[in-house]
Amino acid sequence: MPDRPVVELGCHVRFEGRTWTVAALADGQVRLVAEDGEGEVAAALLSLLFADAGFEVLHAPGVSRVPPLGWLESLPEAVRERALAWERHVREVETGRPGGSGAAAPPRAEYDPQTRTLAQREEAKAAELSAAGMPTSAVTVRRMRARYRQDGVGGLVDHRATRPRSTLGRVDERVVAALREVLEAGRERSSGTLGRLRVYTERLLAEQYGDGVVPLPSNATFNRLVHALAGGRGLLGSARQRRWRSARPAPPFVPTTVMAPGELVMMDSTVLDAFVVLDDGVVERPELTIALDVATRTICAAVLRAKGTRSVDAAQLLAQMMVPAPMRPDWAEALAMEHSVVPYERLLSRDARLEGAAARPVITPQTIVVDQGKVFVSSSFIAACESLGVSVQPAPPGNGPAKGHVERTFSSINTLFVQHVAAYTASHTGERGQDAEDEAVWTLAQLAEMFQEWIICGWQEREHDGLRHPMMPRCALSPNEMWAALVAVCGYVPVPLGREDYIELMPVKRQKINDYGIRIDYRTYDHKVLNPYRGERSPAADGLWEIHYNPHAPGQIWVRLPKPGQPRGYGWEPVPWIHHTLVTAPFTDFTWQHIWRTVARRADRAQHEHDLALALRELLERAAAGHGTRREKVVAARARTAAPDGAVWGILYGRLPEVKADEPGEDVFDDIEDDEEPLTDDGALSVWPAERAPLSDFPTGAAQEAGVPAPRRPQVTVYDPFEESLRW
Repeated sequence: MPDRPVVELGCHVRFEGRTWTVAALADGQVRLVAEDGEGEVAAALLSLLFADAGFEVLHAPGVSRVPPLGWLESLPEAVRERALAWERHVREVETGRPGGSGAAAPPRAEYDPQTRTLAQREEAKAAELSAAGMPTSAVTVRRMRARYRQDGVGGLVDHRATRPRSTLGRVDERVVAALREVLEAGRERSSGTLGRLRVYTERLLAEQYGDGVVPLPSNATFNRLVHALAGGRGLLGSARQRRWRSARPAPPFVPTTVMAPGELVMMDSTVLDAFVVLDDGVVERPELTIALDVATRTICAAVLRAKGTRSVDAAQLLAQMMVPAPMRPDWAEALAMEHSVVPYERLLSRDARLEGAAARPVITPQTIVVDQGKVFVSSSFIAACESLGVSVQPAPPGNGPAKGHVERTFSSINTLFVQHVAAYTASHTGERGQDAEDEAVWTLAQLAEMFQEWIICGWQEREHDGLRHPMMPRCALSPNEMWAALVAVCGYVPVPLGREDYIELMPVKRQKINDYGIRIDYRTYDHKVLNPYRGERSPAADGLWEIHYNPHAPGQIWVRLPKPGQPRGYGWEPVPWIHHTLVTAPFTDFTWQHIWRTVARRADRAQHEHDLALALRELLERAAAGHGTRREKVVAARARTAAPDGAVWGILYGRLPEVKADEPGEDVFDDIEDDEEPLTDDGALSVWPAERAPLSDFPTGAAQEAGVPAPRRPQVTVYDPFEESLRW
């Protein structure tokens, strides 16, 4: 074969690190004579010779390669045509035919290998090219032949046209290094001009090398340098774009594949682009929190709040997901589950709660992806997920693409629903119409009702391009259709929730039961059920009692107390606030915090609490009468706005939590300021459930006799979701 190394008699090969001469070839074997002066003779199979890692035929022509056509196409046309012309000339010198060895035309006389030597043919080609206006010597022709045999047509290219050109030009490397440092330092800063970059770079060079030692290039050259360094790295975009790019994990990116409902659920909150009317005419933008199932794109649950989502709202999302959505009286019959595409009859035989339910899937989450906001990484939300067997995976800080499905869903909600609502504000003030607040006509409860109805009729029945049936990949499905297809394969297991589950999902604290009762943030809770346990240590190793509270309704708390007659050996006892008869209007911890910050303490703790209660009552009465400052009206309006939502838990669980006759009624939900940090109270210790003491630390038999669940043993963390989020 031409232009390929051949093992033949007399050739020199490298084998097992030594140089040999081929002395004989017969029957698939080769005899080799060493060239190191010892005259050693060796015999080997040809297959063994060729398989040696260091085998090489010395002084053999290079292996012909496929012409790099793609690379040639990227070259300037003149350079490419010159290389192809040289290829024809070299072939004619070597074979006599310009078209190669396969050409049918007879060779010209001056290039006939039968009558002319190779040196004569080289001289003839040099003379021909010189006569054609391209001065060439025979040495040049010989050099081009060698380059062609080694690298093919690529060796004939004028490499002056292929030299890599730096995008930075001839700028001093010290200037480039300083500019890079300035750009990286400004990644998290507010956006500025190119002039600011020039000033900062000049200042940095002066600090490092002295004034005037390293001059900056002209403004035009400097600006081109900035775009060359920062353009591809996203350092010239907006501050939001720079933060997003810095938080983005290193590529390549691997898409997440989810095959079962609930396998991956994403939770997030956003401020809705619309105004709602609160009590007393207060106008605000509400906050929407949703849980999205990635496998089916189902909006499993949604909570609309006047301001600020809290951990109890996130826990409410968990409850909504696993409980069928009830049909509202004014909803069309077509929104019922029995009229949808889901296998209603089969599901009803497994879960009687689906009777009369709306057409929204009931999905039990396995893993929930959340951002690292205080709501979703709070101890109360983690405890709620743990009690339901749900894993929580925080996303990297500031990384929206890590939960891109729910972020994209917010955009779809904005375009499909919110922009059609009165008092639509658009995504930013530059797109907002004039006097958008004056268009607000819907209350928070009305907007929440419309949104829940739209989820069922507008979102769950709408085809989603990202949902494809496994057997019909060209057919886009709606979330309900996708759930119907997957639930037939994955199955459905109902998760019943009751009154105790409602209490378990509330935020948790652990503290003492004192003689005066339990004090949380200048509110004292007391009842006769606490009498046997005042001053006593709990069966837990830390000696503290488990207390659950509803920050939306701080009128009472729940204490886990031993009850030998109960199936689990313990029960929940509601304990009211001692001033619940003094303040009968709905209020939240947000309202209480406002009073606590504005009323100065002038007496002992007990009298100060009484003064706070009086001030709270006066605030609620004054705001109800339309008096007071704007701040006071907003505080009171948020407390009353939650009143229609007070029955949410009752709808979810089938009944409201039981309250004894001599205790206050159940308060309603409302928005509060963040309550995730430990509150100020006596002897309180807020801990994560995973940090409780082991059963071996209990007094002998105490845990079994009291019936209080033993806290779990602290152990070495094998998988830390927060550490894992930083590696995404």
